[in-house]
Amino acid sequence: MVNAVEVPERLETERLLLRKPELADAGPISSGYASDPEVTRYLTWKAGQGRTEIETFLAGALDHWAKNRAFTWTILRKGVPDPIGMIDVRLETHAQLGYVLDRAYWNCGLMTEAVRAILDWALSRPDIHRVWAVCDVENQASARVMEKAGMQREGVLRKYMIFPNRGGEPRDCYCYARVRP
Repeated sequence: MVNAVEVPERLETERLLLRKPELADAGPISSGYASDPEVTRYLTWKAGQGRTEIETFLAGALDHWAKNRAFTWTILRKGVPDPIGMIDVRLETHAQLGYVLDRAYWNCGLMTEAVRAILDWALSRPDIHRVWAVCDVENQASARVMEKAGMQREGVLRKYMIFPNRGGEPRDCYCYARVRP
């Protein structure tokens, strides 16, 4: 179990602020990247999530935070109030990572910057030796983010995850990880 005082509610990078989510994030998220089918193509939820669904998700994220189960950060560009994405980590004896970014900010290195911040923080903890994540084998952009952030591809998890925007069958996923030396 993770001690809540050890989990930072805010992390800063050169260009980003990662902060604990707020229910007020629901409006910009639902009208922004959550409504973009291209952004949600390889996610576990469908595009077009309304404000109510996003509020429910955010309330759940805050509940998980309070119960030390998982930690989600809203991603903002420094000095800009609207969220451009989210990143989360579930901590056990290892850490599992997930993320989403508004399409307007793809190919700018922002998600790599956010992933590095979470990797560095998680691997600085004495109880975490491994951070891992998966992506659909066709999601080359996500694979590149993980590689640029210093994660290594470990293999393919066959029929590992269902992405509802890609059909109802489980799909193969690459498994990436970074481990503490």
